[in-house]
Amino acid sequence: MFLDYFALGVLVFVVITLFYAVIAIHDILHLMAKARNRPHQDAIHVAGWVSLFTLHAIWPFLFIWATLYHDDRGWGIRQDGKLSAEVAG
Repeated sequence: MFLDYFALGVLVFVVITLFYAVIAIHDILHLMAKARNRPHQDAIHVAGWVSLFTLHAIWPFLFIWATLYHDDRGWGIRQDGKLSAEVAG
């Protein structure tokens, strides 16, 4: 009898932990974009949640999108289309 309740408790704990883990995974991209002062923070946040419905197929692209921009050098591309010296360097 005790093992039945213990197994139920473990099952509830695992379900709650997985629920919060999914929320944390979907907010990682938004937190990264916010830390980098990214101009498209809200779009990245929404796209992170949309990736849940695409089974995370777009998550790698969102990761690149969230990390590509830097506050000090922008996108790292000059007006003529070439990489800046800091990026190529």
